[in-house]
Formats: sequence, C-alpha cells, structure tokens
Amino acid sequence: MATKSANVTARVQPEIKRQAEAVLDKIGLPVSVLIDTLYRQIIMTGGVPYSLTVPNLPTRDSMTDEQFNTMMEKGYQQAKTGKGLSVDQAFTKIREGI
Repeated sequence: MATKSANVTARVQPEIKRQAEAVLDKIGLPVSVLIDTLYRQIIMTGGVPYSLTVPNLPTRDSMTDEQFNTMMEKGYQQAKTGKGLSVDQAFTKIREGI
C-alpha cells in the first residue's frame, strides 16, 4: 500500500464540521478515511459520486390554491410581526441561492 503523505485542507463552518464529525464518530469513521474513500469514488466514477442539484423549489403553477394561500399568509404574518427580511436581505439570500 502506498504511503499517505498528501494533506487536504478545507475551510468549513465550525457548526457544520462539528455536526458532521459527530456523525462520523458515531459510526467509527475517521474524517481522513471518508476523504480517501470519496477521492477513490471520484476516480472510479469519473465524477462526484452523488447528485449535485439545485433544490426543486415549488412554483406557483405546481401549487394548489390552498398551498399558495398558506404560503402567502405565512409571509404576510412574518412581515406584520417583523420576522420577515428587508429587501436587501431578501435579495442577498436570492443571490446566495443562484
């Protein structure tokens, strides 16, 4: 077996790291083994071994009137109680999703 001497460095949000490592600890899988396995799968499949897709958000055409009205009422109540986003915040979130 070849000697492992290459390092991989990744910057992730601390909470994401903590949660992921907690799961890996429960199943007894070191992060280094997970990364090695992922790299091997990328080599074997010639790509990322799972689907990377944009979440399929509902469109108005795909919703019933009841679903649409419920969504609108929730947004209205959030706006009334100050729990909504400002226009700038909303556009920032939209841009992050693109």
